[in-house]
Amino acid sequence: MSDLPAPLAVPKDSETHCRRGTPRDYDAVLLASFGGPEGQDDVIPFLRNVTRGRGIPDERLEEVAGHYRALGGVSPITAQNRALIAALEAELASRGLDLPVYFGNRNWAPFVTDTVRQMHADGKRAVLGLVTSAYSSYSSCRQYREDFGMALEETGLDLAIDKVRVYFNHPGFLDPVVDGTRAAVQDLRAEGHERLHVLFSTHSIPTAMAEASGPAETRRAGSGGWYVEQHLAACRYVAEQIGEDMPPWQLVYQSRSGAPHVPWTEPDVNDVIEQLAGDGTADAVVVVPIGFVTDHVEVVWDLDTEAKETAAEQGIGFRRVPTSGSDPRFVAALADLIQERLDPSFPRRAVTDFGMTPDVCGPECCVGRMARPTTSAVDSPR
Repeated sequence: MSDLPAPLAVPKDSETHCRRGTPRDYDAVLLASFGGPEGQDDVIPFLRNVTRGRGIPDERLEEVAGHYRALGGVSPITAQNRALIAALEAELASRGLDLPVYFGNRNWAPFVTDTVRQMHADGKRAVLGLVTSAYSSYSSCRQYREDFGMALEETGLDLAIDKVRVYFNHPGFLDPVVDGTRAAVQDLRAEGHERLHVLFSTHSIPTAMAEASGPAETRRAGSGGWYVEQHLAACRYVAEQIGEDMPPWQLVYQSRSGAPHVPWTEPDVNDVIEQLAGDGTADAVVVVPIGFVTDHVEVVWDLDTEAKETAAEQGIGFRRVPTSGSDPRFVAALADLIQERLDPSFPRRAVTDFGMTPDVCGPECCVGRMARPTTSAVDSPR
């Protein structure tokens, strides 16, 4: 799209941006995720964990709780992650890699700290961390490294946890999106829709967090940092793979939260649907949750419910593309990320015009509001 900023130049072989991790004899994998309630009684305690330290009263939490309560109080994310772990362990075994995959969450059981204790009790000493977020930002990358670092600090255990690189540009993550987008476009055209528009959707984050994403030396005002640049690169890849059949597209955001006076990345997916329908630009939209790994609550509620209802209210067609999380190519991609850290000669697969990203982040990469111990960081406390 001609009105988008030029892609950020990222040197593919730069020592600064593409630092490789030191190979270890890893003896376990830790899949870390956001967490989610597993019953109606869990919903408010879970949301208190998510908003810990912000002083948000339960009355306001109940507004968000309705999304979970409509699904029986159960977030799909836990079952999806357990299925992903089972598939990943099978994939690793098929490659001759005997690595158990543990599960730990930031906001609900099993918590990362408890899982760290279990891994240590099981005799594990060198662990490779995978997270269910594909892009660079504080909340999607660095905060997970902080989760690891704080768990090790709290427990005082002799255990190393290294995190794999972000994987937004691995073909195993993006190619299922290509196939899903192509199929959705074809379906809507077969139904007679001629003015299609593709909306690539991701989680809105505070603008300041987006601007701080990536190494300090790569930041430029107004770019949205690596978070926005990586998403745009992923979108361009999908569009290029579809080729001439690709409708007009844009990157949109969803699931905004927080104080109204704090700027967050935009435009919102619902606002864009209303605009496209109102000015006659589109008679149908394909919504692609490119910022998400699995079909969890923010996909099922914010897109399958709210965005779909917005399209229906505007009288236009709607299709939502599946996420990559259950596709065998994505499972293989996660195994690739593990294997490339075990074996320096293993080929590193990356597509998009963004270039390769580092195994080991620098201390100023995706900084947050306060200094916390992290793992997998150069010159950062372990």
